[in-house]
Amino acid sequence: MKRRQTSTDYNPLNQIELSKITAIHEAGHAAAIYLGNKQKQLPPVYFQIFINKLNSGFKLAVCSCGIGNSCTKCFTKIEGGRLIHTLPSSVEAAICDFPEIQKQAYQLAFEADIINLLVGPLAEANYVALRDDEPINPQLVNLNALHYYGGSGDLETINEYLDCLATDGTFRDKKLSELFLAAFEFINNKSNWFAITALADYILAGSNSRLDCEEIMAVLDSHHFITRKNNWC
Repeated sequence: MKRRQTSTDYNPLNQIELSKITAIHEAGHAAAIYLGNKQKQLPPVYFQIFINKLNSGFKLAVCSCGIGNSCTKCFTKIEGGRLIHTLPSSVEAAICDFPEIQKQAYQLAFEADIINLLVGPLAEANYVALRDDEPINPQLVNLNALHYYGGSGDLETINEYLDCLATDGTFRDKKLSELFLAAFEFINNKSNWFAITALADYILAGSNSRLDCEEIMAVLDSHHFITRKNNWC
């Protein structure tokens, strides 16, 4: 999970704000992975945030190597965090011999990964709307609009998930719309949003180039209104 740059990101006047929105984007992913999965009673999953900081300051997603969107070293990103480690060619075929309870658990994990991918760009969109004192809802910021909030890479991964979920276009569209609304509901929850913004501030204030799972969880737990019940990681 890494934020894909947009065309306006390369304006030098946007450097400070770019750092902020990138931190929000990655904090959104992290909060969904930890808090969202825990709310669904899904198993723990390990993840880290890698942060690119240049000597001249905190310039999170600014690519200076000239490679552009294909560059990986110039991005802040989350490594790990997915419940489905290897995508099957077909979900239906992969789970056909599973007992019913295991089928349901796999499908829940599969959909949770998609929601967690969607939360990153949606968190960025929500931050921009609040910053600019503009309304935000699933109609104003739809799925296609996420390309403008660093979500191109996330959407590419989501399409890989959908490719092995179903071939029927109507079903795919319905399922994706359902998961998009679930992701929007997550960032629209005040407690979740408070935890996302707190983690983003922590990322911006820190000096480390990597945040491990335990450190991320501690920040999220300390700013979220749900008591921690399980020992993750």
